[in-house]
Amino acid sequence: MSNPWIAVGALGVVAVGIPLGMIALSALIRPTVPEQGKTAVYESGEVPTGNTRIRFNIQYYMVALLFVVFDIETVLIFPWTVIYRDAVSQVGLATALVPMLIFIGVLVVGLIWAWRNGAVRWVRPAGDGRRQTDKL
Repeated sequence: MSNPWIAVGALGVVAVGIPLGMIALSALIRPTVPEQGKTAVYESGEVPTGNTRIRFNIQYYMVALLFVVFDIETVLIFPWTVIYRDAVSQVGLATALVPMLIFIGVLVVGLIWAWRNGAVRWVRPAGDGRRQTDKL
């Protein structure tokens, strides 16, 4: 009698072993010729000007993460809508509808939270933490 988890463990060992083996093998056989050109910053064939440390707006990443979350939501809702009629006839309306309503409710709560915390606001208002001086 064999345990099915042995195959999962073997797959894990292979999944970790092959990349680590490739890294080790490449470290052993590659030529190491240190020179200044290899350590220089390279940006699409152009010599960079100024500081290479550029501060990116975190709002871009927040909007991208929210897009991924709500994109996955649509991927999960479409198959559910396809089987909804068959599910209602087999298990009943409440059993088929309640889990999806809970799922959509959690996503709506998450969207409201993100909206209230300013995650979807791309441009900040003018009075956002700036001191205004009185004009004489």
